Amino acid sequence: MLGISDNTNQTINIEEFNSLKSIRDSSTTKVLKRSTIIFGTAFFIFLFLPWTQNIRSRGYVTTLNPSNRPQDIHSIIPGQIKKWYVREGDFVKQGDTILNISEIKSDYFDPLLVERTAEQIVSKEEMMESYLQKITALGNQTKALLSTKRLKIQQAKNYVKQAQIGIRSDSTDLQAAEANFEIAEKQLKRINTLFDDGLKSLTDVETKRLKVQETKAKFISAQNKLLTSRNKLINSKTELASIENQYRDKLAKIESDKFSAISVMYNTQAVLSKMKNQLSNYRFRKNQLFILAPQDAYITKAIVTGVGETVKEGQSLVTIMPANYDLAVEMYVLPVDLPLVQKGQKVRFMFDGWPSIVFRGWPNASYGTFGGKVVAIDNFISSNGQYRLLVAEDEEDEHEWPVGLRVGSGADGMVFLKDVAIWYEIWRNLNGFPPDYYKFEPKHNMPKSKKKDK
Repeated sequence: MLGISDNTNQTINIEEFNSLKSIRDSSTTKVLKRSTIIFGTAFFIFLFLPWTQNIRSRGYVTTLNPSNRPQDIHSIIPGQIKKWYVREGDFVKQGDTILNISEIKSDYFDPLLVERTAEQIVSKEEMMESYLQKITALGNQTKALLSTKRLKIQQAKNYVKQAQIGIRSDSTDLQAAEANFEIAEKQLKRINTLFDDGLKSLTDVETKRLKVQETKAKFISAQNKLLTSRNKLINSKTELASIENQYRDKLAKIESDKFSAISVMYNTQAVLSKMKNQLSNYRFRKNQLFILAPQDAYITKAIVTGVGETVKEGQSLVTIMPANYDLAVEMYVLPVDLPLVQKGQKVRFMFDGWPSIVFRGWPNASYGTFGGKVVAIDNFISSNGQYRLLVAEDEEDEHEWPVGLRVGSGADGMVFLKDVAIWYEIWRNLNGFPPDYYKFEPKHNMPKSKKKDK
């Protein structure tokens, strides 16, 4: 080209090369063009075939009901293993005895602890009954004292009234005696005047003097009687006041004894309630010496073995697997895929140990897969950074889950989303877009309610 080499103007003879000769052949060119058109058309048609979007996740088989999952049986009380009644792999019914333990605390060594505690409760009940009777007797005594007090007060009031009446009577007698004494003195003066005039004899004078002395004595006696009546009134009033004080002291003493008895009764009742609580605890503890099966199950593993081994409170003794359970699959999805999953959504599973041929985009063409339905979605992220799904068996699926499937087996699940074209799925993956949201359409459209015109 630049004239530097000596071979610049030499030409190539195509007939000497078979490959170049075959390219120039027109039949080969036609075949290549035809093949290119056929494969291009097939690929173009392939791009418009339907493709089911899905989310694939690994999980394991569990149970739908938490109470039917494998569980450990614990010892509620500390003790020592006394006897085993089962072996690993045995089937036990609800309430069957698995093993028996004995007490290791000295507070519960007495074999008649429950009976003796019951006897103490009976004695405490009788004691409380006696205090109740004492309280009733004190109440009756209070009523009797109140009745006697009313009678005594009425009697004292009557004495006061009698003393007041006596005072009025004695006052009248005193006035009469005083009047008689004054009259007698006046008559004595007149007799003395007549005696001085010689009109009356000395005998008449002496008679009048005697009359004066008699009336004076009666007057003094009336005064003394009035003073006695007044003293009697004072004594009656004092007696009335003393009755109030006497019965107040007696009633206060009875009330004090009554409240003391009530206090002791309440204390006895508190002790009795505590002893009843202890008796219930003793009976419950005695029943806990026998470890029973909580439900129909199989003995899978004895955690504590041997006889005579000491177990702590709350320690696991044996692991059981319930006999009756509904299988489910526990699987996890990424947070970016969580909004695409809803309850009731269909899932296909491939279980470990069951051969299957899977076409992820065409689930109807898959073989050996089993149907499931999402029944629960966690609202909080798990420790592995994903959200947990619980998938139960789909009753509408034509293939039931394998009979030999066991809890803990592995499961590879595919959550199906929306049906799209293959070209769209390729475009979505190339651009890193998430799958399309899938929304369930209601089977029956509810009719809209019509408002009635007023």
